Amino acid sequence: MVSLSICVPAYEAGRTLEPTLRSILSQDADFELLVLDNASTDATGEIAASFGDPRLRLERNETTLPIGDNWNRAIRLSTGDLVKVVCADDILLPGSLNAQLEIMSDPRFAISSSRFQVIDESGTLLETGLGLPGLRGVHSPRSLARTIVRRGPADFGPTAAAMFRREHFDRVGGLRGDLVFPMDVDLFARVGQFGLFFGLTEVAAAWRDSTFNLCSQTSTVSKLMETLRFHHRLARDCPRLLSPLDIAIGDLRLARTALQRLGVRASALLRARIGR
Repeated sequence: MVSLSICVPAYEAGRTLEPTLRSILSQDADFELLVLDNASTDATGEIAASFGDPRLRLERNETTLPIGDNWNRAIRLSTGDLVKVVCADDILLPGSLNAQLEIMSDPRFAISSSRFQVIDESGTLLETGLGLPGLRGVHSPRSLARTIVRRGPADFGPTAAAMFRREHFDRVGGLRGDLVFPMDVDLFARVGQFGLFFGLTEVAAAWRDSTFNLCSQTSTVSKLMETLRFHHRLARDCPRLLSPLDIAIGDLRLARTALQRLGVRASALLRARIGR
């Protein structure tokens, strides 16, 4: 039977860590929960230690690491055959692990993921049934990569919805932290080349839309530029996964997003001038 490690890389996560850990520890499944405190100055470590659950192992960095290095260290400290990374402000929904573990018990599958919901800072539900457009059920490595590139990282879903194999993580060299916004889907596409992908129809995770998470603090321009680099680097590194047409469609989507953003800014400036 395959073993599972759930990794929670946590930095200054005192506002949200408790509900995140409770949502994991309440799951009816066997797993190791590895919390890596990235040298936080708030109560992150104390909150994790307060659970006293034998499944939870708390580690701490001596100094604050960049996000990619921190996530990589969390995974490398874990011991499971399977890995799920849950950000310290996201939530696993009740009973979400068992269906995914059943899929991943089949060695043909390199990665699986589920649909997700969005909650606000206080945990109130905003939207549900999101994610995995065109990716439900069984898909090839190429189908996974081309859909991620054509539709975008945000449409795929949050890190907490996915589960992958530790051996494949090691094989590709882990996460590439210079791509902060698409860092997780870059990993998913690369580990996905070693087997099939399964997209579950269940809603299994919640992503928290807040003013204090990294996504909300990253500018639109930075996200677009990082995603552009992700497209072209993945095509260079894994040429059998993507065609020139896939890259062109992904890049065109980014260009449309940039133009829409410019249009919003231009309209705002015009309204401001008229209102003077």
